[in-house]
Amino acid sequence: MNREPLKRLGLAALAAAGFVGCGKSRPEPATVIANVLLFDGSGGEPFVTSVRIIGDRIDAIGDEAGAKPDQWFIDGAGLALAPGFIDTHSHADYQLEQHRDALGAVSQGITTVVVGQDGGSPSPLGDFFARLDSAPAAVNIAAYSGHNTLRHQVLGEDFRRAATQVEVDSMKLLLLADFDAGGLGLSTGLEYDPGIYSSRREVLDLAAAVGAEGGRYISHIRSEDRAFWDAIDEAIAIGREARLPVQISHLKLAMRSLWGRADSLLGVLDAARQEGIEITADVYPYTYWQSTLTVLFPERNYRDRSAAEFALREVAAPGGLLLGRFAPNSTYVGRTLADIARQRRTDPATTLMGLIAEAEAFKAAQPAVEDVESVIGISMDERDVERLLAWPYANICTDGELAGRHPRGFGAFPKVLGVYARQRRAFSTAEAVRKMTSLPARNMGIRDRGVVRAGGFADLVLLDTLAVLDNATTAEPQRTASGIRRVWVNGQVVYEDGKVTGRYPGRPLRRGQTQTPD
Repeated sequence: MNREPLKRLGLAALAAAGFVGCGKSRPEPATVIANVLLFDGSGGEPFVTSVRIIGDRIDAIGDEAGAKPDQWFIDGAGLALAPGFIDTHSHADYQLEQHRDALGAVSQGITTVVVGQDGGSPSPLGDFFARLDSAPAAVNIAAYSGHNTLRHQVLGEDFRRAATQVEVDSMKLLLLADFDAGGLGLSTGLEYDPGIYSSRREVLDLAAAVGAEGGRYISHIRSEDRAFWDAIDEAIAIGREARLPVQISHLKLAMRSLWGRADSLLGVLDAARQEGIEITADVYPYTYWQSTLTVLFPERNYRDRSAAEFALREVAAPGGLLLGRFAPNSTYVGRTLADIARQRRTDPATTLMGLIAEAEAFKAAQPAVEDVESVIGISMDERDVERLLAWPYANICTDGELAGRHPRGFGAFPKVLGVYARQRRAFSTAEAVRKMTSLPARNMGIRDRGVVRAGGFADLVLLDTLAVLDNATTAEPQRTASGIRRVWVNGQVVYEDGKVTGRYPGRPLRRGQTQTPD
């Protein structure tokens, strides 16, 4: 990047141009961020300018941003200014009460998270939003209504079967109540209990119910490995028949025999778009996922040795399965299945089946304990990840927790900027920013965020595009990134100088307040 134009836009010139707020202390009614290279979120070329914030909104950009009395002046010093990043697949809802400062998000430049993912959501959403009104977080929060949550409420423990029409209708009532409270639509997690037992018709009926009201569908599809193409077909069919936008969550090719077929996948998705189906996706920049051990057994045949051996051969090798949680024996956390097998002196398939049996017994004995086990699995090819990230309709996500074991919770967005845009040049920095801002806003239907424009909400991130980089690893998953200098949410600074500020200006983004930007 050529920063010579930025050097010429110095403090003296700004003062001469009428920036009379230099040296003022907080609080002030207006803030001018000057001497910045603005990536406005559109994907267009950045340009040198100034931005003025008044209250929670962007008041002016360019020449109009100067020459007002009583304003606080920030010299951007040639850094980049971008819209606050939007994480379309976040699990922040599970830890938000304990981590209202949302360090893992804001330290990446994320200002809005979309929760209720993988079919699991706070319930009812109206109560969740009300709690956020009373005790806001540092970030804005939008939410989907989770199919698995609805199914559990209606079917209880009798979920290992198709739902009756009466039960589907009961789920619809709960779903539409969440939708009326401001939910974005329906979320599914079809590899997980109890959604894995649902029929395609059940999911279609629920999606159609919110589609008729202008809602959306987001899905952890039914299979990311063995039955992948059928699962993609199901997502497309739901978009076609329910007539609503479809977002595929954390798009990936998670089985060895699928590696190298990213172009085939994108060809299928592009054909669906040409048909008129509004299908999009989000992607995180890692070759490893985090889920449960049980997801390795789509038939739930945990004692089937051939199924275990297939999973370890085709989905993730024993040395590529790292335990993130294991309530029956916490000493296993942070260790691979291969390590544990050696300690137990059993082969990997036996060890895998044994760990699941121990986790299931723990759940039965202590049903109040949630998240008994989780695993991080190396399962993708780097070339496929890069190709999927570059798809014009794929936005960036974390799929992360606020205090989790996967480094994506602290590193996904900086990694895209630092590794894929700057180092590998898979796409430009401007395109990377678009994939983090205006594109996710459009894919989620979020209004007045994701672009820097007069009148829009003042969600902003000041960053050094030449230094931004992720630092989180599987060994140290909560290390904050480099290069993120300052983050504003609704006009207030929530992160600066590597620290959270203790401000909580985030808001629940209810549907109706969340429409597609112009």
